[in-house]
Amino acid sequence: MTADSASINLTHHFLIAMPGLEDETFSKSVVYVCEHTERGALGLVINKVSDLSMRGLFEKVDLDLNRPDLIDAPVLQGGPVHTERGFVLHDAMLANPDPELTDEESALNAVSKHDAIYASTMRIPGGLEMTTSKDVLEALSAGHGPRRVLVSLGYSSWGEGQLESELAENSWLTVPADTAVIFETPVAQRYERAMGLLGLQSWMLSSQVGHA
Repeated sequence: MTADSASINLTHHFLIAMPGLEDETFSKSVVYVCEHTERGALGLVINKVSDLSMRGLFEKVDLDLNRPDLIDAPVLQGGPVHTERGFVLHDAMLANPDPELTDEESALNAVSKHDAIYASTMRIPGGLEMTTSKDVLEALSAGHGPRRVLVSLGYSSWGEGQLESELAENSWLTVPADTAVIFETPVAQRYERAMGLLGLQSWMLSSQVGHA
């Protein structure tokens, strides 16, 4: 993959930080790219934890959390922009799901029908959504909501041409995203698992170029 801004689109890809990227926020990070257009890119770091658990976050917003599977899950540091705001990455949700469809089929249906059920949701090709409105937290509080959820404080963004420049400087490896790395892999293992999608391990990176 080249860094040609006329053709590159890394939406629903992982950015994997190369060893030379020593920025405090992005060193050894894996970023899930939610949107990438000619105007820039937006994503969430998926392997840096904050000092809050989901239980603590819900206490701060005066909600109970009736999802035992999420109570002890960490809230992540999604990036340096708007770190006071929550960003919820989750499976796509249908207002009226078809019970005969698999989760993956339902997610793709939600994207194609453009009928996300939360007030402020970005639909991401690949079957995920990112929601910034409180209603998704309220659904989780009631014991419902998306089956798979990642909550971060803050997000990461790049202006026009900025990400392409960083790719040209070999700051990042890129690979199509695997949602199992986001939702089903322990945070501490996500960097190695993301690199594994390229057949790499971290000790191999010093001599590798930054494109996949």
